Amino acid sequence: MNDTIIGLLGYITWILVLLVWLAVYRTVLVAKKQQAVNDFKADGSNSPGFGERITRAQSNCVESFAFIGGLMLLALATDSAAITNNLALLLLAARLGQSITHLISTSVLAVQIRFAFFLVQVGICFYWVVLFASKFIGA
Repeated sequence: MNDTIIGLLGYITWILVLLVWLAVYRTVLVAKKQQAVNDFKADGSNSPGFGERITRAQSNCVESFAFIGGLMLLALATDSAAITNNLALLLLAARLGQSITHLISTSVLAVQIRFAFFLVQVGICFYWVVLFASKFIGA
């Protein structure tokens, strides 16, 4: 198994972990009669602080999957994992760092740290796009 596969599997697993965590969190709120089962907004804005953060952390992962997962899948589908292998685990670590920071705090410093983790991911993806373009378009 190469690092691209590990990174992709790790990313998908993290999305699922956050989804299950969110489901358990909401189930507890409903069981304690703190929120009605049909009262949750999709963006988590009407949930207690942690509920909103976990909702947004999970949504951020799903939103970013289009370009992160897409590039990793492109690498695997075109037998080009050599392009993504070197940075796939760093990208996964940055994703985990962004999500965990989001879950811990919404302070100014935490938001700046989260943004730095996001920039690492975007930077890696742009780098991969350039490498894919070079390989397939011959730039």
